[in-house]
Amino acid sequence: MYRAFPRRAVIGVAVALTLAAAGAALWLTRKPAVVYETAPLKRANIESSVTAIGTLQPQRYVDVGAQVSGQITRLHVAPGSSVKQGELLAEIDPSVQQATVDAGRAALAGLRAQLAEHQAQHRLANRQHERQRMMAEVDATSGSDQDIALATLESALARIANLKAQIDQTQASLKADEARLGYTRIYAPMGGTVVSLDAREGQTLNATYQTPNLLRIADLAAMTVWTEVSEADVRRVRPGMGVYFTTLGGDQRRWSGKVRQVLPAPPVAGGVSAGTALAPSSSKVILYTVLFEVDNADGELMPQMTAQVVFVTASASNVLAAPLPALKPVTGEGAKRGQFTARVMAGDGSVQTRNVTLGVRNRLSGEVLEGLREGELLVTGEQVAEGVSRFQL
Repeated sequence: MYRAFPRRAVIGVAVALTLAAAGAALWLTRKPAVVYETAPLKRANIESSVTAIGTLQPQRYVDVGAQVSGQITRLHVAPGSSVKQGELLAEIDPSVQQATVDAGRAALAGLRAQLAEHQAQHRLANRQHERQRMMAEVDATSGSDQDIALATLESALARIANLKAQIDQTQASLKADEARLGYTRIYAPMGGTVVSLDAREGQTLNATYQTPNLLRIADLAAMTVWTEVSEADVRRVRPGMGVYFTTLGGDQRRWSGKVRQVLPAPPVAGGVSAGTALAPSSSKVILYTVLFEVDNADGELMPQMTAQVVFVTASASNVLAAPLPALKPVTGEGAKRGQFTARVMAGDGSVQTRNVTLGVRNRLSGEVLEGLREGELLVTGEQVAEGVSRFQL
């Protein structure tokens, strides 16, 4: 059975539905309140840099080797020993070299005795030749006797010349043998510290094909930092650029210097001997070697230490600094380097967009050249004030 509702009830329901729909539409379309996060613009120091890892090596060092074969009979130094230039470091058994020198000296003495004998024969031949010449003037000798006297004189001269050449040759050989005998006593070519020792007393050395290394002497008063810089950053590094580094000791002490050289090619296998440069990288990233020196008068730095290096490409002190995350770079045709846009909170609570020009910048902040003033509030973020977000239709 159909039951009719009162007119007044129908109208009330319609009005309620209309108000509910209007409220829902307003709730869905109204814009939630936004709370802006701001930061005042202040002055700071800004540094643009390239970071890298390096290895410390002595600026001056020498590998001391043995130039003769033989057994090491005495070592006068140990790792860490301080030595002066010309100080005796090691001795090699000199018996073989001494015997060679003695034989050379004996041979030289024998040749000099022969030379004295032939010089006496030369004087005799010269007198005989002179006598034959005088007799020939009075026809008291034959032509054959004169020829014999002349040949004897010339033969004596030739034997003397030959002996003098043999003496010169033997003297040269003897000088080389005496030098090799001297090599059995090894002296320090420079002053410094013995940083490594690769030989032991009683060890037999073979210097026939290559020079065996005995030890390394280094001047630890000045160090060279061999630094690996990636190909993405190496163009920003230039000779004369300021650089500083810290070590892994944890004291955060800084050592400073200036870039001396950027090597034109990365290390290659078989290029420079190990211990003097960085080894070739096994990764696919191309790394170039940058060198700089640092003073080590206090001896805090040691060879092979790892250095955390910072190359200062640009810096600005006490300048207006803006956080880069709050800025948006200007892109598109005609955009210039260093052009950004920023949102600034005005005094009436509104947000303004400014064009900003930056100078020196790093990954966190940039030097403001134009567009912002000290103390202004830069919008760094925003969040919705309401706890419930609106629906997206």
